[in-house]
Amino acid sequence: MQGIAEKAGALLERVRLHIDEIYHDNPLGADLEGLPEALLDLMRLEENAAEPLQHTNHWDQSDALVITYADSLQVEGEKPLVTLKRFLDQRTDGVVSGVHILPFYPWTSDDGFSVLDYSSVNEALGDWNDIHTIAEQYDLMADLVINHCSIRSIWFENFLADREPGKGYFFTASPQDDLSAVVRPRTTPLLQEVAAVDGPRHVWCTFSPDQVDLDFRNPEVLKQFVSIIRQYLDAGIRIFRLDAVAFLWKIPGTTCLNLEETHEVVRLLRTLVEHARADTVLITETNIPHRENLSYFGNANEAHCVYNFSLPPLLVYALLTGDCTYLKQWMMSMPPAQNGTAYFNFIASHDGIGLRPAEGLLSDTELDCLIAAMEGFGGHVSYRALECGQRKPYEINISLFDALQGTINGCDDWGVERFICAHAIMLALEGIPGIYIHSLLGTRNDYERVENSGHYRAINRHQWNLHELGKVLDDSASDHSRIFSRLKSLLAIRRRQPAFHPNAVQYTLHLGSGVVGFRRESMDQQQHIFCMSNITDNTQHLAWSDINLNNSDDWRDLITTEQYTGGEDQLTLLPYQTVWLSNAPDPLQPGNA
Repeated sequence: MQGIAEKAGALLERVRLHIDEIYHDNPLGADLEGLPEALLDLMRLEENAAEPLQHTNHWDQSDALVITYADSLQVEGEKPLVTLKRFLDQRTDGVVSGVHILPFYPWTSDDGFSVLDYSSVNEALGDWNDIHTIAEQYDLMADLVINHCSIRSIWFENFLADREPGKGYFFTASPQDDLSAVVRPRTTPLLQEVAAVDGPRHVWCTFSPDQVDLDFRNPEVLKQFVSIIRQYLDAGIRIFRLDAVAFLWKIPGTTCLNLEETHEVVRLLRTLVEHARADTVLITETNIPHRENLSYFGNANEAHCVYNFSLPPLLVYALLTGDCTYLKQWMMSMPPAQNGTAYFNFIASHDGIGLRPAEGLLSDTELDCLIAAMEGFGGHVSYRALECGQRKPYEINISLFDALQGTINGCDDWGVERFICAHAIMLALEGIPGIYIHSLLGTRNDYERVENSGHYRAINRHQWNLHELGKVLDDSASDHSRIFSRLKSLLAIRRRQPAFHPNAVQYTLHLGSGVVGFRRESMDQQQHIFCMSNITDNTQHLAWSDINLNNSDDWRDLITTEQYTGGEDQLTLLPYQTVWLSNAPDPLQPGNA
């Protein structure tokens, strides 16, 4: 048994160890004395705070999040945060458990990701009371824009004036430093010269000249963000999306990506938030190659969840080509998430379809094929800089509905079915699903926003007038209504199935290149669901012997309620049809009450 005296400072000691790892060489010669105690004070934690239960899943099959900007839905004269909650309450029928509201702080660019003030809500959107009201009913995810902030923030103004808070908050380097290995997500210059009170400085700008990178070598920056996290927790925020966290720590002469100090900062934040609120979830947003992305799980001691960034390009490619070979290979390579961790699955977001997560999974030729098809459907391509001065495609900017309007051979009439198929696959996969609001609504490319903003990403950031949206959703003949209704139906079915728990076992099935197939098994092994999706525009016939339904004679498709005895010669899948065959019929379906 651990003695009382030993246990009393256990949390303090854990925090001290994190600090020792992060600042092991203390590059700025900062005063680290008392830093662990200061972090505990900022989080209002006692040194003997109870240890959270390890390897606990703070989610189940009922969890699904809507991803949206606060002002994606608008009513004249009403605060958008109020409008958003009203839409969720009245239209989503309880099939979503949470909402990820993209940056709702005052900002200067990048639609919120160039933050002016982390402690405020943008007055045009609402206030902290509106945030708290949403958090009372929904699991609320918010962005911790941790790598950078606006060049017009008070922190940066103080940095230039050499006063607090802000003095020493931003990363600087010399143009003479060896920066050739730095991995860039953009083509803009990495260093920007600014006039400080003590002379010209070159500040580090990973993403844009308006977004200046913070310097976590300065412990005052860490303290500021711990204080911000505490404020967000008090506002009811339970899920934190660590935006662009992979770029956090910089050492000239290295890639400045995924450095060990960055991983240790994530471990520290997990320790702090779990002690502050046991069911807090950290999600790392790391738009990088697949294996680098998975590293943010650590040994189940870093992120609770990682964005499954390879899923969007691989799934879109499979549906465009009618060939799931690469998607299936990737699925087979995915290690099961340990208890206490989970994948965060998505196939569309406010950003584009990232191409870096497909590196090593699709060849350059296949990526070129994907890009050409997307451009044919009205999409654009954003680029990143390489060390040789060249540029390389970074992401495809397009609405998901437009991305799935055809195959590599051109547009066809299967767009809605292909779009629903994509979501049926995503919703059944191991992990927690996140659905972008413009996918839920079947929103098309917004070329006017691209033209007005001058940014390709605006193509998938439409703003709906809620009254106009209501009209198209109430029109059962519209694509918007059909998509909204069918996705809600899939979500409603999913949330009742134990085999769709985010950590339930998943086995890949081998059913040919035209059918994506996998089996999910509930954690108590009582329910099995065979998920099979035809990703082609041709009817597919599967022999029952190839599916191997565990010798059970009672299987029902959860989507159509059709029952199968196994006596049929084969299973027929129409173009882009998905079946979820379960040995435990859904009790809420007709005839099963």
